[in-house]
Amino acid sequence: MEKETTIYDIARLLNLSPATVSRALNDHPAINSNTKQLISSKALEMGYRSNTFASNLRRQQTKTIGVIVPRLDSAFMSTVLSGMEKVANEASYNLIISQSLESTRKEMANAKTMFNSRVDGLLVSLASDTENLEHFSTFFRKGIPMILFDRVMPQKNCTNIVIDNLKAGYEATTHLIEQGCRRIMHVTGSIKRNVYVDRLKGYKMALLEHDLPVLDELIRVTNFTRQDGLDVANHIANMDSPPDGLFVASDLCAASCMGGLRRNGFSIPGDIAVVGFNDDPIAQLVEPNLTTIHYPGQEMGEIAAQSLINHLKGQLRISTTNTILLNYELIVRESSRRA
Repeated sequence: MEKETTIYDIARLLNLSPATVSRALNDHPAINSNTKQLISSKALEMGYRSNTFASNLRRQQTKTIGVIVPRLDSAFMSTVLSGMEKVANEASYNLIISQSLESTRKEMANAKTMFNSRVDGLLVSLASDTENLEHFSTFFRKGIPMILFDRVMPQKNCTNIVIDNLKAGYEATTHLIEQGCRRIMHVTGSIKRNVYVDRLKGYKMALLEHDLPVLDELIRVTNFTRQDGLDVANHIANMDSPPDGLFVASDLCAASCMGGLRRNGFSIPGDIAVVGFNDDPIAQLVEPNLTTIHYPGQEMGEIAAQSLINHLKGQLRISTTNTILLNYELIVRESSRRA
């Protein structure tokens, strides 16, 4: 393999000092334009590339932010990452992105990789089975800033960025009640995660406020896959008293469930009114279009990245706030709108 070209190789060929070559390549004002042009041309010709990693290490920073998410094949998470990438690019930071695949063990391995890669800070959305943050303790001890977003847990060392999931769950369920639903099923995810626990609490609160019973048979815990949606539809079809309303805390699962319900002879929203969550693109592709909670993923990504970068630049300490609460919106479409 061809040896990596260094500033010493360029200096030797041009009969200049390594310091002059280094300054020229860094556009130092003390080097005249003709010399800069000569050195830049020779560097390009020889295939020289600057070692920014080593340079940043000397300055005790890598200009790199680590990101750990549960899954990359999520429409919501794609919008979050898009927001992070936009802000990071504008601030000349790079992102290292990894996925935990909903596994604490994988999340632990990701955290170790990020630490060994010397990231300046970390942005994390927790896996479904994560019960504590002990695997991030090296970051806390070293004072490496960390922000949790979407899927979070209380931690004095980092800021959480979320929406009010309890209130959103309450509004989604209340909307179904206002459409005449009296027997509402809720399909949720891992109850270890704040987002699903809070949406479930909101669902129960809305039922109780409207004097409707909270029944275990109408609460289903799933992984929100397409198959889970079909399984819920088949389960409903076999119930002696099926629900007349359905609140699913995931648009993908809700859309899949709607397809399964229609194949089982149910009319939507006539027999069962449906509400999803996230406002993924599929919400406007499925027929009828899906009522959902708009979750501001792009904004969440931008705010998470900007907050961390501001902290790294010393412009604003993230420790000044425990939680950043973003707005959400109930988007009413045909899947729940009854005449």
